[in-house]
Amino acid sequence: MTSIETNKLPVLLTIRSEQRYEDTEPDSIELMTEGTLVLTGENGIVLSYQESELTGLEGTTTAFEIQGPQVILTRKGNVNSQMVFEEGKQHTSLYETPFGELAIGIQTSRLRHSLTERGGLMDIQYSISVDHSVTGRNAFKIRVRRKHEFRENGPS
Repeated sequence: MTSIETNKLPVLLTIRSEQRYEDTEPDSIELMTEGTLVLTGENGIVLSYQESELTGLEGTTTAFEIQGPQVILTRKGNVNSQMVFEEGKQHTSLYETPFGELAIGIQTSRLRHSLTERGGLMDIQYSISVDHSVTGRNAFKIRVRRKHEFRENGPS
């Protein structure tokens, strides 16, 4: 067993994702799912979980990797993408669609988190632009709680 595997902590994630496009009502999804939290290096954390039919990304693993002032969202599986969030900065990301790859700009307006090995909260607000035109404003709010395992015979 590698040291990464021994550092995997089971967690419960409550993920609220909201997308706003001009002249439309916000589209939001709230999802509760099981995932893992891995402590990496100095103050680094990786949250990962399996997407479901509810999100339209079934067969995809999503990971949020916290590295200093950045959070990198990576999706692998049926959908592959990587998005870099850093408050006050714009990053260009490649987003894979069934029709080909698309370069999108990610401008992060807010990135806050209080995550530790015990859980916590993460709040990311950002806009997406294609060809330098903002196409939508989005947000992730993620609550992380440690999952406490019960013995097979129940609590003693």
